Amino acid sequence: MPEAQGQGRGEEEARLDDAEDLKAAERALRQRAVRLLAAREHSSQELRQKLSTRTDHPELADRVVASLRAANLVSDDRFVEEFVRARIERGHGPIRIRADLRGRGVDEDLIETNLTRPGTFWARRLRQVREKKFGPGLPADRADWARQARFLAQRGYPADIIYQVLRADPD
Repeated sequence: MPEAQGQGRGEEEARLDDAEDLKAAERALRQRAVRLLAAREHSSQELRQKLSTRTDHPELADRVVASLRAANLVSDDRFVEEFVRARIERGHGPIRIRADLRGRGVDEDLIETNLTRPGTFWARRLRQVREKKFGPGLPADRADWARQARFLAQRGYPADIIYQVLRADPD
């Protein structure tokens, strides 16, 4: 009988060790998450993916992200606002920004809310990007036109706005 009791105590100690190990792993993941967030904003999914690679227990990553969301340390709204602002400043267009946000697991409604701009915003922005790269003059020939159109399409601007700007139509 004492042998059976000793075995039971060993299992209990093992469970306690496992629980302590999980708590330690969760603390370590939380510290890692806070360091990542100190560097820049992350979407919830992006942070979850980064944390999941650091543990054998993916539910810990979910739990850490949920607790950080509850403390408002992770905010998809804040992430998207910052991301869109930075990408617009870099000269990226709405198609590329939308694709990048989708790749980071951001909700479609949140993407649309933050990419919606008044009137001719994207056409004005495309003109600025084009002029910065190619100068104020319009394309001189078909080859130059095609080169500029390819560049702007790679930046993520829609074809209709590219044609409008390269044809020099007014806003």
